Amino acid sequence: MSGRVEGRADGQGRVFQASGDLHVTEHHHHGPSWSGPDSVRQPAIGRAPVALRGRTELMARLRASVAAGAGNEILVLHGLGGCGKTAVAYSLFKSATTEEGRIGFWVNASDQSTLRAGMLAIAADRGAEQGELVAARGGLRAAADLVWEYLDRSEHPWLLVLDNADDPAVLRDGGWLRSSPRGTVVVTTRQAAGHWWFGAQLHHVGVLPPAEAARVLCDLAPGTGTEEEAAEIADRLGRLPLALTLAGGFLAHQLIRPWTMADYDRHLQGGQGIDLIELIDQGAASGHDSRHLVSGTWQLSMDHLVADGKPEAVTLLRLLSCWSGDPLPLSLLSGVSLGPGLPSVRVESALRGLLDHSLTELVPGPVRCLRTHRVLLESVARGTPEDEHETLAAGAAGLLSAALPAVPERQAEVAGLSLVGPHVIVLLQRVRDWTGVSRQTAETAVECALRLMTALHRAGDYTSALDLGAKAVELGVRRLGEGHPLILGLRQRTVRAVFRLGRFEEAAELGRDVLADCERELGPTAMVTLEACNALASPLCQLGRTAEALVLMKRVVTGRAEQLGAHHPLTLLARARPMELLPGPELSAEAMAGPGLVADCRRELGERHQITLAAELDCAYALLYTGHAAEALPRAREALARHEELYGAHYPITLAARNLLASVLAAVGDREEAAEQTEKVLVGRRLVLGPDHPWTLKVQEELARYRA
Repeated sequence: MSGRVEGRADGQGRVFQASGDLHVTEHHHHGPSWSGPDSVRQPAIGRAPVALRGRTELMARLRASVAAGAGNEILVLHGLGGCGKTAVAYSLFKSATTEEGRIGFWVNASDQSTLRAGMLAIAADRGAEQGELVAARGGLRAAADLVWEYLDRSEHPWLLVLDNADDPAVLRDGGWLRSSPRGTVVVTTRQAAGHWWFGAQLHHVGVLPPAEAARVLCDLAPGTGTEEEAAEIADRLGRLPLALTLAGGFLAHQLIRPWTMADYDRHLQGGQGIDLIELIDQGAASGHDSRHLVSGTWQLSMDHLVADGKPEAVTLLRLLSCWSGDPLPLSLLSGVSLGPGLPSVRVESALRGLLDHSLTELVPGPVRCLRTHRVLLESVARGTPEDEHETLAAGAAGLLSAALPAVPERQAEVAGLSLVGPHVIVLLQRVRDWTGVSRQTAETAVECALRLMTALHRAGDYTSALDLGAKAVELGVRRLGEGHPLILGLRQRTVRAVFRLGRFEEAAELGRDVLADCERELGPTAMVTLEACNALASPLCQLGRTAEALVLMKRVVTGRAEQLGAHHPLTLLARARPMELLPGPELSAEAMAGPGLVADCRRELGERHQITLAAELDCAYALLYTGHAAEALPRAREALARHEELYGAHYPITLAARNLLASVLAAVGDREEAAEQTEKVLVGRRLVLGPDHPWTLKVQEELARYRA
């Protein structure tokens, strides 16, 4: 054989060349080459919901999109990780395929490769030939165009679910997200920014309503507790579907020593050695990925933020974890600056990143607020590196301190300050639990609690003040000790709140303990000790122990005058206190000194200062109770007018001023107007203090007497 031999092969053909005899044996072994998903006709989800709860309105809208003849729509379900977006899509998928006769397709859109493989599998399902698919996979043909060509000419209407599309660029960059008259597209995502979803309808999926959240637990763990107990657990878990599912799974699968809902709730309330997030995650089935664990699901969003060039958003989220999941006034963030990790110029973009990834949300209302889910915050706080604890806690404490008045004054409302209470408490919890938080930061946090408690008390919200003070003492003692001035300050404020709530005996008992501790730890003349004297004097007056109360009041006057001066505002206020005493010989001297004290207050502080108003009111009290009712009448009218102008008709001291005016009117013989004024007091005290408060009952008796 001679001559030149030439050959060429195409595709998978082979050409063998030789100048002599040639014997060729070929063995072809064809294994599976498919790298796509095993199925696009079944939802690929972790744990199917037993029943979809609390989504009635949303499901009605979604079902309309898959009804006969419907199509050409893109619906985006967005919300926080774990809020149940996939469960909603799953329920729609089942409804569309079993009730509406649609073909259902389910594709994981979490990354480019899984999305591409899933969509090409749909093209194959709709009839694409092998050559077309090979060309699309090899980049010789536009893959998205091929898929949508076959979807557009599908004989049967369809529903396409693109699940976990948390990075919208995955859909956008390949042109994968389109609409078609032959079907409906539903996307689940954490990305809430509207610019990603042009032409789509956005539907927010949030936490469940209270009753429906409780039913989820009862569905998953029947027989472990009542609906009321389930509601308690659901509330502690923030009604987040993922957390509810994990809790229900835990309760349903305990073997050795099954827990009841009451047991679970006790452990959820925390304590030494209890990790809230770890407890919740124990309800997951083995092998679950991070999307199905509260300890890891939000890390996906945080990783996206870092990948998007917004690492400062992660720092901001960690700062938010120093506070509560209750609404947080946005004004608190105006002064944020945590160094390189979160410079002030990057706070706005960091917040926008958190909002876009559904890690927090804006709350409408008279005070613009931010709300972040409590379980998310606990999870983030748990995973915050130890070397950031001090920076974050100190920053959070400083921002709260800047938002609170240094010296709270009497006011009828505290505006956004009442919203700050839960955040102060959570900050104290972080200070207690986090390692590396300095004593100085702990003191700042406890001082925030004291200032807020004082502000709430002076606004007349005694119940909130008492609740805040009790929790702050319990948490603050762990870091500062029982003898710290701030802790003792909180305790004496607690005495005042208990007194204002009408529990006079209890207030007197608490007041004696606090005064004894102040004297032992700080000395008899310390300012906190003098405040404790004032706190104890009030319930003693109400209990008729006037002489004992007067000794304490005189002690405060002397101590303040020596340390602050005779005309310091606090000294002037202390001089006015003895005039509040009920009738008795010890009041006569104070009554005679009243007009002079009022003149001093007007000269030193001005006519409209709150201490001047207090002195005028106390002077009128003293004049009435020492038999000078006619002289007290103009002062009582003036005191009421000033207080009502500044604080409103239902402010506690305004009600006290009106009650005094009624007593003066009765003393001068005008019982008709006395009854009119007393009736207004009764309405106000029922509203502010409740119908069973001792002061309400006393006014009720006075009104009956005037009418008789």
